[in-house]
Amino acid sequence: MFLSVTEELVRRRAEHNNCEIFSLEEISLHQHEIEKLEYLDKWCRDLKILYLQNNLIPKIENVGKLKKLEYLNVALNNIERIENLEGCEELKKLDLTANFIGELSSIEALKYNIHLKELFLVGNPCTEFEGYRQFVVATLHQLKCLDSKEIERSERIQALQNYPEVKQKIREQEQAYLLKRAREKEEAQRRMQERKDKKQKQMESKLGFDSSDSLQKKENHQAEGDREQEMWRTVEDDEEDRRFWEEPTPYTPESRLETHRYIEEKRRAKDNIRLHFSLKDDEENNQIILDLAVYRHLDTSLLDVDVQPTYIRVLVKGKPFQLVLPEEVKPDSSSAKRSQTTGHLVVSMPKAKEIILAKQKVSTSIKDSDCNTLQKNARRSVQFEKLEVDPSKYSFPDVTKIIQKKERIGQGPIRLQPEKITETKKSYADFENNEDVPPLI
Repeated sequence: MFLSVTEELVRRRAEHNNCEIFSLEEISLHQHEIEKLEYLDKWCRDLKILYLQNNLIPKIENVGKLKKLEYLNVALNNIERIENLEGCEELKKLDLTANFIGELSSIEALKYNIHLKELFLVGNPCTEFEGYRQFVVATLHQLKCLDSKEIERSERIQALQNYPEVKQKIREQEQAYLLKRAREKEEAQRRMQERKDKKQKQMESKLGFDSSDSLQKKENHQAEGDREQEMWRTVEDDEEDRRFWEEPTPYTPESRLETHRYIEEKRRAKDNIRLHFSLKDDEENNQIILDLAVYRHLDTSLLDVDVQPTYIRVLVKGKPFQLVLPEEVKPDSSSAKRSQTTGHLVVSMPKAKEIILAKQKVSTSIKDSDCNTLQKNARRSVQFEKLEVDPSKYSFPDVTKIIQKKERIGQGPIRLQPEKITETKKSYADFENNEDVPPLI
């Protein structure tokens, strides 16, 4: 798997151009661990300055259509030969510092870049060849400056006079270098295969179980391994790092790429660390307890705990661990501490809602509490008694009898009205019933 130039990356680096890439004239893509150079000749046709230093690019490609390109910086990459620049018609400056160019004869491809004035090859294997500078000066007539040193007219005349002899020496040294590179590639392939085999054996030894083991035994073994993992993880990582960095290796594109892969693998391993945890509901003390299995040797200053009413967030070395709580808690009353035996982070979070049933348990421990606690519990008990109703102590209207009386008097509002009118008639003695007058409704 390789990292290439993406449109998102180009747009992000084109902030000075309002993130527009089609009209972009200058862009810096240095230190982005790019392993493949592509798409720029399609997205950014108007590029004049392109910075690609300190990446992992092994080959110059996909820039031949950048007709307006004037300056290309690909220093500190894994380039081994000069190629695919004939289409860069306006190229004036080319920086190939600290690459792995051993085919010095490949500079002949730059003859077509007639506007090329400055070339930097310092830090490449080809600069160690006898007659290196004379060969470059005699090959590229348009050059004005090589490796930050101006080319004098006398130097060019002398280089042209000795060109046949120098060219023959360069060819011989190139062949020797290419044979050396072939051996280095084979050695790098062998080392890479050994590392893969070793890693595979380690994985099998950690995850392998006998066929006779039951599922329960596997789970127990895995649980024990998780507990022991915290003990030897740091020691094993330190030992592996020491072996990797102290082992002598030649400075080659393969070793540089291997170093990058190793660092990236270690970083991903740290990012993918899973921390075991347990969330306990302590009903007796009316609180929720979180037990987070952080490493025993982890410095407490690398832990940051944030308790909120509905969730808890813990930053472990900058990596977030967040958990939604089953009940609302009191952040101000919460506490966090490290276990002295396991190093785990234990966070106690009192619940926001107090349970009334739990007050009955307090009465059993009142004997051992002080006077202040007794007074507090007494006040709380009085508050709870206000919620109760005792008919013998308080007089309230008998609601049940009122309902029964209504049911006994009438079966509805229409029947009730005549009954009341009839009772009113009985209370007056001089009342005369006139049949012509309709009854009141």
